[in-house]
Amino acid sequence: MRIVVTGGSGKAGRAIVADLRAHGHDVLNVDRNPDGAPQGQSLVADLTDFGQACDVLGGRDAVVHLAAVSGPRLLPSAETFRINTVATYNVFAAAELHRLRSVVWASSELVLGEPWSPGRPPDRVPVSESITSRPESSYALSKLVGEAIAEQFARRTGIPFLGLRFSAIREPEEYSAFPSFWADVHLRQWNLWSYVDVRDVALSVRLAVESKIAGAETFIVAAADTVMPQPSAELMQAVFPDVRLRRQLVGRETLLSIGKARRLLGYRPEHGWQQHLGEP
Repeated sequence: MRIVVTGGSGKAGRAIVADLRAHGHDVLNVDRNPDGAPQGQSLVADLTDFGQACDVLGGRDAVVHLAAVSGPRLLPSAETFRINTVATYNVFAAAELHRLRSVVWASSELVLGEPWSPGRPPDRVPVSESITSRPESSYALSKLVGEAIAEQFARRTGIPFLGLRFSAIREPEEYSAFPSFWADVHLRQWNLWSYVDVRDVALSVRLAVESKIAGAETFIVAAADTVMPQPSAELMQAVFPDVRLRRQLVGRETLLSIGKARRLLGYRPEHGWQQHLGEP
């Protein structure tokens, strides 16, 4: 397919662009920062401008929308909210204008209610997409608004809008930091010790782009395990002993459920920290 990837110069974007190209897709990276690709493979654009969003999506089959302020506290809260919501609306509206076949976009695990703490725990674990969203920052709120925009456009247009709620994205070289988490179970409780390898992020995007799923759907995308060496049941008992379990936890399984992504997208994460660090 002819695919536009917005924000393709960032951490996740670079891996996604490379993976889609490696699997035969014609990919145009649209970003505020050029990626050094040959002419015709990369464009600089500001997607908060609707005209520019329309221009870059012309003649394409699908869009993977990643471009955004990438987290809380990087810019003033109001500016983060403005940039993310306006850019998302513009890209979705441009997708409607050009009658794209599919829209895949980056939501976030932060819509789920993070950061969690013993005073503000999740209702049940493993946390699934059915949880009542509880955004705690303007960044998380912008992603939740994006999900509402996606639902409206999917209803109106019939175009599938698939939002991927990525967990904390890690490149292989970042796994060297994981042992620093192990002495204190509270250091990474904020997202239930979750993460996802950037290569599995790329896999999930390709599966979503190539899927036949209709409507607006959201999917948690995480690694199969946690950042910790302890079994997940021990982590929960140590930090969140009063939180109800949906079922018995198995080994070091992720506490952000990837069951829906497994069922509907065929997502099977292939990478984890133990492949790089070995057994602790």
